[in-house]
Amino acid sequence: MNLEALLAHTPLFHGLDSGEIARLAQGSHAVTAARGDVLFHKGDTPTGFYLIIFGLVKLAFNPPQGDEKVVAILGPGDTFGEAVMFIDEPFLVDAQALVLSRLVHVSKSAILQELDTDPRLVRKMIAALSMRLHQLIDDVEGYSLCSGSQRIVAYLLRNAVENADRSVTVTLPTNKRIIASRLNMTQETFSRILQTLCKQGLLSVERRRIHIPDVDRLQAVTGDA
Repeated sequence: MNLEALLAHTPLFHGLDSGEIARLAQGSHAVTAARGDVLFHKGDTPTGFYLIIFGLVKLAFNPPQGDEKVVAILGPGDTFGEAVMFIDEPFLVDAQALVLSRLVHVSKSAILQELDTDPRLVRKMIAALSMRLHQLIDDVEGYSLCSGSQRIVAYLLRNAVENADRSVTVTLPTNKRIIASRLNMTQETFSRILQTLCKQGLLSVERRRIHIPDVDRLQAVTGDA
């Protein structure tokens, strides 16, 4: 794996010169995670952060008694672990690969060294963390103000691919239990809402593929227009 090429093509590091990329690469290493492998546990001490090259990783709380709560499902190009790295606090969640995944671990010392010399990277890191905060606020608003149907529809439309006939298709990246947890509901509730929407002719489900024949009608019925 050419770490310098991978880092250079990562949006977070766009604009850095070859010397800066080379120094980051020297403080980085590739990580391969099989499905189910845990990259870190809640309470572990961060030594850097991760960049996903391919695959899927979930961030989740796993209380000793109670159901898992998924807070993020991350894919290629996403990074995670930066926030706690900067404040010298232990990880707040577990990180686990959902499928075979390839990642790059960027060491804390390497990134801090570049932040000391390049204000452009500082701004990009702040922007990335701000976007994550914005997403967190959106999540809290959704959990508080939106019905289960509205949350599911919003999730589907964010991940939809338009077809030639202007219908859209969504392929769930992982199983329904994990998606449901990410949307702050049980798997049973998630499945029941999908069944109701299917009966109304608003979508059809084939395993992980969800077909939406008329987006406007779906939004109108669920109050998301």
